[in-house]
Order: sequence, then structure tokens, then C-alpha cells
Amino acid sequence: MKLAAPYLPGKTSLAIIGAGPHALTLVTHLLQKRAKMRSKFVVFDPSGEWMSRWRQQFAAFEIPHLRSPAVHHPDPNAFGLRKFAESRSSELFAPYDLPGSKLFNDFCTDVISRWDLHNQVHQNTVIEISPRVNCFRLGLQDGKSITAKRVVLATGGAKLQIPGWVNQIESKYPQDKLCHSTNVDLRYLHLTGEKVLILGGGLTSGHLAVGAISKGAKVHLMIKRQLQEKLFDAEPGWLGPKYLKGFFACSDYEERFKMIQQARNGGSITPSMGMQLRRQVRNGNLRIDENCQVVKAEWLGNSWLVTCSDGEQYEFSRIWLCTGSKFDVTDEPLLKDVLATYPINIVNGLPVLEENLQWRGCELFIMGGLAALQVGPTARNLSGARMASEKIVPAIIN
Repeated sequence: MKLAAPYLPGKTSLAIIGAGPHALTLVTHLLQKRAKMRSKFVVFDPSGEWMSRWRQQFAAFEIPHLRSPAVHHPDPNAFGLRKFAESRSSELFAPYDLPGSKLFNDFCTDVISRWDLHNQVHQNTVIEISPRVNCFRLGLQDGKSITAKRVVLATGGAKLQIPGWVNQIESKYPQDKLCHSTNVDLRYLHLTGEKVLILGGGLTSGHLAVGAISKGAKVHLMIKRQLQEKLFDAEPGWLGPKYLKGFFACSDYEERFKMIQQARNGGSITPSMGMQLRRQVRNGNLRIDENCQVVKAEWLGNSWLVTCSDGEQYEFSRIWLCTGSKFDVTDEPLLKDVLATYPINIVNGLPVLEENLQWRGCELFIMGGLAALQVGPTARNLSGARMASEKIVPAIIN
């Protein structure tokens, strides 16, 4: 059942923009340390619900389980999910107990109910953050506004990367025949007899390849370098002092940026996904081309003619771009006024924040990939949400 919309005050002590896993992690950590903060914050999200986009994406890609182990989740108790899963051990996948998608969603629903957060998310989009003296004015999509003493931006804030050749396509084509992976929903597709081109070498392209084949398609996976297999986005050493000690000791932010790039090293698939893809290659449903990219695509009226960097040409029914996203603070419309009022050092699109993830000069805090220079390579992941919360919460309650 949908609860009545929460009351929106004219001003608040803390406004949190976004209601995904980062925001949920922040709120549970905040309430654990200071229960009386409950009446002092508001959360904004266009969906009006916690974790809505996360759930939608996992369902749309038909992802069976998470890539990160069971200790990474929005509850302050690291072992909370394991305890929750005691009677559902078949939903923890090897290696390292990776939680099944349904198990993880059920656990998050349990977290929301245990911390009594059902009625905390306002269904509204923040369209501007205007710095004022010792506060911010947040302009909302419905024309209203609210004043907040502090703001946490927890929206993810990444811009989709679209290859250059897409903008060179001359003829009009149906939107579903060429789209970024974020617009693909496998649940409603029937692809029998279709040939699908998927671009990119990350785990998303693996899920979509397997999904498209299960819907009857033949898939061509094209990757501009070698396909990489790794258990995690970044080595587990980045979750603790093993690698982070050296990272935080380095005061050169260009160097830190390089460390982040090397640690993540672009997209990768898991070994178990690698096995599934090789099986589909053997079954004749999948072709994988490495070190190859599209240079041109023409819409012929009911199919694509695609020219590749090796000179080969192919015909496809549809093209899915699993080309990822890029974090660039200068591309985030919400931060335009903040950047103008409080200029900040920026390294390759990432802001140089204070250690507690505060924007220098004002009480705005940043979570997610934009905070990577202070959190490390896993800033955008579930583990990064916890690390960010541990930095921000003390600053807020003091």
C-alpha cells in the first residue's frame, strides 16, 4: 500500500537528495548515532520510494545476484544481511556469499521498516540548489522550495557515455532500436530471430547478452579492448587499510585519480559470467569481438548496417550501448550555482572535497562516484556508501 505523502516543512536541518542505497545507508548510520535526528531531515526522490531505481535496474536486466558480498548493504550492522538470510542460505551465491537480488531487496525492505523510514521520501525532484547565507534554497519541480541548513547529494550523478558515431547517424530511427543499457528492459522483450549488437565489456553487457539470448536473439558482443574477468569491480584490498592507507597518504590528487583508474580499470565481468558467455559462444548464440569498435552505423529502415574499426560490416536488428557513465562535477546541473558561489579544485571531473566529503566553504556533502578522490575506487559501490556515511555522519551530528 502507498502511504500518505509525508508533510513537507518550509525548512529543514538536513536535505538528502536521492533515495538509493547511498542515501539509505547514510540515514541508517545517522539514526544509529543520533536517534533524535529523525524529525530533522527530509529525503527527495522522483519515485517517492527508497531504492526504486536500483530495484528497477536489477529487475530490467534480470540480474540473479549482486556482485558484492553479503557484508555490503545499507544497514549499520555488517552481519545484518547474513543473519536475515539464515533460513535462506540457498540465496547466497559462491564465492563470498553474494546475495541474490530478491534476498537483497527483501533485506532492504526490512531495513526500511526496522528503522521506520517508510514515510520519509518526498516524491519530488530537486531542480536547483541555491546557496544562501548559512543555508541552501532547494527549488523543487512542482514549483515549491525548501530551505536546508545542510544538503547531502546522493543521486549517483554520472553522465551516460554515448559514443561519437551515434550523433553522426543521419536518418531517424525508432528509439528502442539503439539505446543505452539504462533504457533496456528485458522483461518486456521478445527477440526471436533478432540479431542484437551489444557494445561494452562490463558486467551489464554480460547480463544483457545472456538475457537477450534467453529471449531468442543471437548476440554479437563488441569490446574495444580485451574482455577482463575479475571477481569485483576493484580488488578487495581497496575496502580496508591494505590499499587505502597509501591512497589517503597521497596528497597529489592527480595521482589519486590515477590510482582510482588503475584499480577499476574500466569494465569487467565476473568469472561465472565468463563461463556463461563461453557456453553461449559454443552453442552458436554469441559472438565476441575484442579490440574492435563501431565507426559508423546506418539505419536502413528496419535494421542497422554497422561498420567496424576492422573494416567489417554487419547487419543488426538493434544496438545496446553498455558504454558506462562518467562522473564530472561540471556536468551536474544541480551543482551549477554551488560551483559558481564556491569554486573548488576539480581533477578530471572529480571535486577535491574536504576529508568529511564536505564541499569547501559550505555545508554541502557529496556521496557516490563524485566523492571518489576522498573515498577511493569503490566510492560508487555499496561499500563506498558505508565508507562515505562514516565520514559524513560525524560532521552532521557535530
